Amino acid sequence: MSDQNPAREPRVPVFTEPGTLTPAVTDMWDRKRSWTLKTYRANGGYEGLARARRMAPDELVDLVKASNLRGRGGAGFPTGLKWSFLPAPDGLPRYLVVNADESEPGTCKDIPTIMANPQALIEGVAICSRAIGCDHAFIYLRGEVAHAYRRLLRAVAEAKDSGLLEDGFGLDGDRPLTITAHAGAGAYICGEETALLDSLEGRRGHPRLKPPFPAAQGLYARPTVINNVETISSLPGILARGPEWYSSMGTEKSKGHGIFSVSGHVAHPGQFEAPFGITMRELIALAGGVREGHELKFWVPGGSSTPIFGPEELDVPLDYESVAGAGSMLGTRALQVFDETVSVVRVVTRWTEFYQHESCGKCTPCREGTYWMRQIMLRLEAGRGLPGDVEKLEDIASNIAGRSFCALGDASATPILSGIKRFRAEFEAGYTTAAAELFPYAASAIVESAR
Repeated sequence: MSDQNPAREPRVPVFTEPGTLTPAVTDMWDRKRSWTLKTYRANGGYEGLARARRMAPDELVDLVKASNLRGRGGAGFPTGLKWSFLPAPDGLPRYLVVNADESEPGTCKDIPTIMANPQALIEGVAICSRAIGCDHAFIYLRGEVAHAYRRLLRAVAEAKDSGLLEDGFGLDGDRPLTITAHAGAGAYICGEETALLDSLEGRRGHPRLKPPFPAAQGLYARPTVINNVETISSLPGILARGPEWYSSMGTEKSKGHGIFSVSGHVAHPGQFEAPFGITMRELIALAGGVREGHELKFWVPGGSSTPIFGPEELDVPLDYESVAGAGSMLGTRALQVFDETVSVVRVVTRWTEFYQHESCGKCTPCREGTYWMRQIMLRLEAGRGLPGDVEKLEDIASNIAGRSFCALGDASATPILSGIKRFRAEFEAGYTTAAAELFPYAASAIVESAR
């Protein structure tokens, strides 16, 4: 993808036909010292903000709507529409909160973005802040990734010291923008937007009852926009090149480009930024194929919280509608690949342990259900399953799904229900035979020292 006329204000964007890969957010990742403001500006950084400064807030919102940018945190909600839900200004503060609490097993796109090109995120924060009349934005980051936190703090300081955030923000469009990078304590539940807000306010991270929604009463009970790192980092390209450039990529309803994180049993795991609609078969080929001498057994399209796919879904277009139509969710595009050496029971057990550990305990279905699912999964993995355990798992998971306070409960139930649906015989084998005996763990190791 290219812009043949890199003017500051492209009136009629000129671009080539999108290819298999379309690096936009990731375009600078291989540049020398890509994380610095100097390198970012030398490669066209802050041209989008310059254009945004010449536009009224309503025009900015309409431009993002026209691009058809959708949220990249998993739900895929239209970004411009989300911004438009904020009530009319009342003279009091409104906030932008960027969700960088990347925690889903397999998800690995936001932290690399912050490490390689934090200025794209900061420019996007400035663009969004101008659109919604905000003069204080927050970036909520996982506390464990101290290296990313330090880089983000340095990037914010660079942008501030350069004068890029001095004016043009707030309800009157004449205030400086303050960006606060906040390190959380490492709770997966704080990736849920309202639990994130509670944590940011200094309370224990528990999801809130909705309504009211954050757009009406969010941070400090004020109107708040909450968006994902990748969503916000996509804004500079849209502003600099135009909404037509962005919407020329992707499918009819899933426009634009996204970062697809391919991990597991492929020759070359990594990040592949491509238009929506690319297939898993294409991505596995780009990653060098399934590791030599092995074949694909199953994969997940959006992290551990999405239903399992098999080889028969390799040609499903990876866009929100097609993946949903095939029975799963695109989520955060954390594409995990597993070959025939892998025990499904072992994988689902590890995911279940994760969800049980991360349950905040606020609601009974999730708190109690994840505990009992973990106990049963550990029995089956060890080959000590009790008669009826598989049916009991289905019953417990079905009573969590759709009945918990937030989506964590649904996430915990999904791999169990989809795993049993596709590989019931493997689960039932856990009545008599340990998973390690059926699928020796050393065989699935991707590092030689782990064999």
